[in-house]
Amino acid sequence: MIKVRRALAVTAAALGIAAGIAAPADAQQVVNNGSQFTTTTGGQIDAHGGGVVKVGNYYYFLGENRNPDYSFRAVSMYRSTDLRNWEFRNDVLRSSSATELNVANIERPKIIYNESTRKYVMWAHKENGRDYGEARVIVATSDTIDGNYTFLGSFRPLNYDSRDMTLFKDTDGAAYLISAADVNYDLNIYKLSADYTKIDSLVKVLDGFHREAPALMKRNGVYFMVTSGATGWNPNRAAYFTATSMAGPWTGPTYFGHETTYNSQSTFILPVQGSQTTSYLYMGDRWGPPTGQAVNDSTYVWLPLVFPSNTSLDFGATTSQITINTSTGAVTGGSPNTQLVRAQVGHSGLCLNISGQNVNYNGAAIQWTCGNAPNETLERRSFGGYTQYVFQHSGLCLAQADDAATNTNVVQTSCSIGPRSQWTYNGTTVVNRASGSCLDVYNVDRAGGARVTTWTCNGQPNQRWSMIP
Repeated sequence: MIKVRRALAVTAAALGIAAGIAAPADAQQVVNNGSQFTTTTGGQIDAHGGGVVKVGNYYYFLGENRNPDYSFRAVSMYRSTDLRNWEFRNDVLRSSSATELNVANIERPKIIYNESTRKYVMWAHKENGRDYGEARVIVATSDTIDGNYTFLGSFRPLNYDSRDMTLFKDTDGAAYLISAADVNYDLNIYKLSADYTKIDSLVKVLDGFHREAPALMKRNGVYFMVTSGATGWNPNRAAYFTATSMAGPWTGPTYFGHETTYNSQSTFILPVQGSQTTSYLYMGDRWGPPTGQAVNDSTYVWLPLVFPSNTSLDFGATTSQITINTSTGAVTGGSPNTQLVRAQVGHSGLCLNISGQNVNYNGAAIQWTCGNAPNETLERRSFGGYTQYVFQHSGLCLAQADDAATNTNVVQTSCSIGPRSQWTYNGTTVVNRASGSCLDVYNVDRAGGARVTTWTCNGQPNQRWSMIP
């Protein structure tokens, strides 16, 4: 979060902020996890692997915007006062911004503000667009947060390879680059130069942990670095390191939370500072490629963090919706209007359930004894005239496993998979948008564990579903 010193008397115009900004009429907003975020005009938000910078009353959200072949299209930027309603501002860095970027991969862009130079400084991971052997960083600057950034060049920091990375600006104004090195086996912490555009020194190496996707925050004098395992696009369990100095010693990794981090990978931790409290918001990407989608099909997972002690953290909730109040600073799991139900089938009285409490993609849907378990608790989410059913234990959606018209297994998978994850419910039958077939317990089986499929709608009791609280 950027704090401008009064002594500099930085003007709103210099910061690129419109004059006369008013606080939002309703600062409390509900954010749907695992969904595509859209702008106030309906455009898709492509800000993957990104971060947030607060300037004035606005939060600026930036990240990767890729071509269908995964190559670099732009670093896109959006702004909001409430972290829910976003306005597209600019593609602040483009493939046309420099010859070196014409064919490239640009990942995990982050921006910090330098009070001395009055420049916004962007760093990002760069590859050549063909393979991942280049392992460089880029640096670019702008006079305004959402202006066109000037590309300054690319390099390997102190000749170390550099892949997943983040920036961190400390309370004393010192800034740091944290990047995965030694083919992701190390995490290197570098102090930046006074103008934030170069490397000053290597401060610390977290050696041999095979972690990536660093996201850094500071609370009560303690630094927390949240990371993921190095498993490509596939989610894994998050872990954090702690220290009271950037030079260490660092303790960890300490694994925490959900088995697959609610099917996401860390990218940023945002302090949400309000009139009553400061909350810390975990920001992650639910990547599209594990379910056969493009990178720009990836969705977002934002979750509140809690601190059982001054040196430990955990997720405050793993829920399909969160409520953010930028006025008070409160970030909580769930929503006052969340519709949580269980789906009970008529012929057996059993409930729709994910077998074995599986939290992974393609976990099989079955019928099982009703019991209010998280793997049978569903959020009913409206989606363009249809309904998505989001399992609370995984954050994934009920969907047909493939495009077949009938006799198709039903699973949990990404909510952005398209019509296969969209349904209609008329009070009795649940009909899949993609196939037009009905949610069905296979072969009218009454036993617990019988698989749930889609089948030609026939009105039989094994296709009659009640949504119960």
